[in-house]
Amino acid sequence: MKIIPAIDIIEGKCVRLTEGDYSQKKIYNEHPLEVAMQFEDAGLQRLHLVDLDGAKAGAVKNWKPLEAIAAKTSLIIDFGGGIKKEEDVRIVFNSGAALATVGSIAISAETEFIKWLSMFGPDKFLLGADVKEEKIAINGWMDKTNVWVYDFIQKYCEHGIKQVFCTDVNRDGKLEGPSIGLYKDIIAKFPELYFIASGGVSSICDLEELQSIGCKAAIVGKAIYERKIKLDDLIKLNS
Repeated sequence: MKIIPAIDIIEGKCVRLTEGDYSQKKIYNEHPLEVAMQFEDAGLQRLHLVDLDGAKAGAVKNWKPLEAIAAKTSLIIDFGGGIKKEEDVRIVFNSGAALATVGSIAISAETEFIKWLSMFGPDKFLLGADVKEEKIAINGWMDKTNVWVYDFIQKYCEHGIKQVFCTDVNRDGKLEGPSIGLYKDIIAKFPELYFIASGGVSSICDLEELQSIGCKAAIVGKAIYERKIKLDDLIKLNS
């Protein structure tokens, strides 16, 4: 199972939120590049980079940290937050991201997103399925829709999407464990999907459980920053 560390950015700084609440913000490092280099030095190969300012504003804001990390590391970076227009997609790729992470646009402007899949290729996108009670949440998790997560994934698998990560918003940043039941159901319904677990990971035991149910990868954030999980321990799981 691949371990994908996360860096969330507000005003150019590495932060974490709790349950997606911008008022529950904690700054961990003023320089995201330093954090990314630590991940690379530890032997990790991927990075999940989230522009929280962009998610809130509806337009990419923090592409400078992306540029710096892409230039100074060999990490395979997926970047998301505020990707609403074709111009945003181009900024993300031109700034060095291997994958554009999208979620809200796949709900709010389905036709536009499907056009991007055709234009850039579905392998260039990581689809984010952020959920509250199995319904998709969009716009930085601030708005809950009536779209069932399984229907959402099914639709875009039919358009060629290969990688999906799912975050249970109610667990994110709380270190209370991942949504094992939900992930089991998704993996059972979509066995060919490169499924990435996200949210709630608090220990190596959580990661071992995610590996045992068939997750291809797991995004880990707060547990690293709060030193619940040591980088050295992640390497043993990272394959």
